[in-house]
Amino acid sequence: MALLFFPRGGSSQVARYMARALPESGWDVTLVSGSLGADGDATNAAAFFSGIDVHALDYTAAREAPDPLLADPPFHPSYEDRPGAPDRVFARVDDDAYEHLVSTWERELRDAGAAECDLLHLHHLTPINEAAARAFPDKPVVGHLHGTEVLMLNEIAAGPPEGWEHAEVWADRMRGWAQRCERLLVLSADAAERAPALLGVDPARVVPAPNGFDPKLFDRRPLRGEERLRLWRRWLVEEPRGWDESGEPGSVSYTEQDLKAFADDAPVMLYVGRYTEVKRIPLLIRAYARARERFSRPAPLVILGGHPGEWEGEHPLSVIRQSGARDVFLAGWHSHDGELPQGMNASGVVVLPSVHEQFGQVLVEGMACGLPALAVNAHGPATIVEPGETGWLVAPDDEDAMCEALVEAVNDDTARRRMGETAYERSRERYSWPALAERIARVYDEVVG
Repeated sequence: MALLFFPRGGSSQVARYMARALPESGWDVTLVSGSLGADGDATNAAAFFSGIDVHALDYTAAREAPDPLLADPPFHPSYEDRPGAPDRVFARVDDDAYEHLVSTWERELRDAGAAECDLLHLHHLTPINEAAARAFPDKPVVGHLHGTEVLMLNEIAAGPPEGWEHAEVWADRMRGWAQRCERLLVLSADAAERAPALLGVDPARVVPAPNGFDPKLFDRRPLRGEERLRLWRRWLVEEPRGWDESGEPGSVSYTEQDLKAFADDAPVMLYVGRYTEVKRIPLLIRAYARARERFSRPAPLVILGGHPGEWEGEHPLSVIRQSGARDVFLAGWHSHDGELPQGMNASGVVVLPSVHEQFGQVLVEGMACGLPALAVNAHGPATIVEPGETGWLVAPDDEDAMCEALVEAVNDDTARRRMGETAYERSRERYSWPALAERIARVYDEVVG
């Protein structure tokens, strides 16, 4: 199994869950992954993928190099175009840098023992696919789309932005890699319908494979009263990790006075994710600022996540200042295994305003903790959330609809609790590992059979 990127997003969570669960279905996994930072850091592959046979490619030195793509090993590119970031968008990467990436990953795959494997499972469409095709042309490949590559391909198809001088070459490469896969895993039935036309692949090779959650980690363990308040005090006041435009963790902090918004078990609205433009965090903050005036009780909005120093468009803190929104808290980056389940169990609703979410991992994790979900009626979230049963769905980019849904989620305690109960049951029926790993193992068996 191979992942170009250092651990920071949904695909790394999926790779971790899958690699840990597959041995129970008869498949042993060696995971080759990018890595960043010292031992113990959340972005360090050995720490993040603990308990798994990991072969890590360290990007720490490359991140600080004058040109990260010319370092050895080179820093990975990105599907997102963020000026000044060390991971420039793939569509700006020239042929020489591309060949450097491919040769690096040929070496890493060999060093990790790919010559002895039965099958290669490659997450995303990246130069690892080309490295595998050149070094191990006879090894069957299962590809795995996670959504961000689809966003870049859609931008290219619509007319690439200025400066994406290598866009068409990359689009052709990605389509070619997808077409060489024996199976192509996608995150939802909706994605399975769209992928064949976008990538020119045989629909029979496209397999819906939703993400899931670890039932040992994500479960109902509600924090109430003083215990709940202690968690938010620690995260926001005592050990702040929220960050402003400087990108420094802890540069945004709060006072004991601010914690009044969490009194009396107020139903916290919880967003979890990166600060990317498609997530529509600014829209959520503005909708919340309007909705708050109609709340029957305090209900703070906590924005959890955002990799330090990394954001697109408006920074959430800038939007908070401009809109005058009160009771919106930036809690910063917290660990997925140890801390995220605690944050969800100290909340009332999980909110995801993203307009191009191919799945919605955080929704099923929140539902597994007994939270109803509020999301956008498009792509993956539309297949997860059942309106009126497990949460609310609103139209994409509709601030008014988001505002109304927030008001209902806060003011209707009975509906919120009822939908939380149903969300808990449905999440366990449909999205729990290791049951999902058994389905993946059957795909592997078909491919090598």
